Amino acid sequence: MCGIVGYLGEKNAAPLLFDGLRRLEYRGYDSAGIAVVSGRSLCSVKTVGKVELLVEAAKELHGVGTVGIAHTRWATHGEPSVPNAHPQFDCTESIAIVHNGIIENYPALRKRLEEKHRFMSETDTEVIAHLIEEYLITDGSFEPAVRRALADLQGTYAIAVLFAYEHETIIAARQGSPLVVGLGEGEYFVASDPAAFLKHTANVLYLSDGEMAVISPDGVNITDLANNEIQRDAVQVTREPEELEKNGFPHFMLKEIFDQTQTIEESFCERLDDEEGTARLSTLLDFFPHILRSRRITIVACGTSWHAGLVGEYMLERYTHIPVEVEYASEFRYRDPLLMPDDVVIAISQSGETADTLAALREAKCKGAIVIGICNSAESSIARECDATLFMNAGQEIGVASTKAYTSQLVVLLLLTLALARKKTMSRDEGQLLIRELRSLPGKIERILTNSASILRIAEEFYQCQHFLYLGRGFNFPNALEGALKLKEISYIHAEGYPAAEMKHGPIALIDANMPVVFLAPRDHTYEKILSNIQEVKARKGRIITVADEEDKDVEQVSDYVIRIPKTIEALTPILTIVPLQFLAYQIAVLRGCNVDQPRNLAKSVTVE
Repeated sequence: MCGIVGYLGEKNAAPLLFDGLRRLEYRGYDSAGIAVVSGRSLCSVKTVGKVELLVEAAKELHGVGTVGIAHTRWATHGEPSVPNAHPQFDCTESIAIVHNGIIENYPALRKRLEEKHRFMSETDTEVIAHLIEEYLITDGSFEPAVRRALADLQGTYAIAVLFAYEHETIIAARQGSPLVVGLGEGEYFVASDPAAFLKHTANVLYLSDGEMAVISPDGVNITDLANNEIQRDAVQVTREPEELEKNGFPHFMLKEIFDQTQTIEESFCERLDDEEGTARLSTLLDFFPHILRSRRITIVACGTSWHAGLVGEYMLERYTHIPVEVEYASEFRYRDPLLMPDDVVIAISQSGETADTLAALREAKCKGAIVIGICNSAESSIARECDATLFMNAGQEIGVASTKAYTSQLVVLLLLTLALARKKTMSRDEGQLLIRELRSLPGKIERILTNSASILRIAEEFYQCQHFLYLGRGFNFPNALEGALKLKEISYIHAEGYPAAEMKHGPIALIDANMPVVFLAPRDHTYEKILSNIQEVKARKGRIITVADEEDKDVEQVSDYVIRIPKTIEALTPILTIVPLQFLAYQIAVLRGCNVDQPRNLAKSVTVE
């Protein structure tokens, strides 16, 4: 959500800043802007819409200067507009600031500052520029003025600031929103994600909450807000720049759907003990005794990760017999959750930076619970703050609608289940069977994608519909939610997911000859029940699309369309049934002419509450 890029060095800043913004487009945004230092002044251009519009409008900035900042904004305070786009400025336009996050006390700050300062936007960000301006009058120096301004702020921020009269300096600071400094040869970068500059350097310094970095040709000086110096070693980012390329696919989402034949294997690779029928999770070794005697496991997550948590609940309760609750992270800390020291909390986040999930895990730690993270980035805040972390190893996911990250989350939850269950009641034979089936999944997903022409035909039949219903039971009820979410996110079709039996408690009123209903019906212990639910829809003339096993002939009699998946054991079916739903949503969105990778109003990483 939002993207910050800054550059200080000897090269022309604008082309590097534009390239960084392009590499952050996946985060979601509605406007963009740039400011470059030119002599003792700032040259700036801002636009509403895509980065390429900014590049076209700011051609004159090429060659202007070697220090600058840029931003893609996802609107919070104030509608998408040029005045509300970043950078924001002080009254004299000698201070420029880009900001991710939300300043919660900005109304009071703005009211205080409006007596002396002229505001040009509706944003909370602008108050920071005017605060710095105010303190420059009394302090006379850039760095102390920024430090005093930050002390006045309540809320979350990642900022990068320029001051025209100290034209070889960028000041960056973080509180609750990610920010990283890149160290190149005679040049420095600052960004909300290292993806912005990875093609130039993988040598980085991660800022922690309450820290400020002063970046100049002399280097990077990190302090806390009380001006105590902080020593920090640089680390190497392990991501490859090639991960940010489409590799011949028309969209990142389609590439990432097909990537699942590899990413699922990466998620379990070197973690399976075939002989003992268990999973090797070295980062959890010290915590297994605590987890096994825990009173309860609570999973906190948002969006797609919350759906993965629901599948994890089915897995963990089925095989470990430990009670599991799944909570929306956004609600968790605000209801004063009842946690005990013997509780375990699992925080799931693809990015590792989801603001609500971070807040939830901090609440859990404050109450004494052990917190285990599941995320995709070793450098993320969640990875650094959890007691232990299981990494998904899915590689960078660029498409806003999560695909490969979801299936990797399911694999990691299964590995955790397997490791715990083998220490409790699961036999070695059962563990070995589960591992054999897990190892077969990449090939089975490849079969689904190889036979995807039938899914395209379904998309062509239904892409003009305005409503969809997704129904599943047991392990596949969460995939009904996830399938509906994928369709909503990228095609803008209204879709709802329900447990199939709950259809009779309201949604059945919507069913008519114009309503497509997607059933998830692998042959599991709920199969006969879901066949009855299909009959109920058929009796009301609903258009039935069924995801079913390859050998299943019964569903053909009651379905208008059947999407086939290879057979597997019940606990693994969600990893297979979701793939055709991802592909169906993708094809419908393409037929509707939607921006698949950057759907409107959405952001890849939600770093504000």
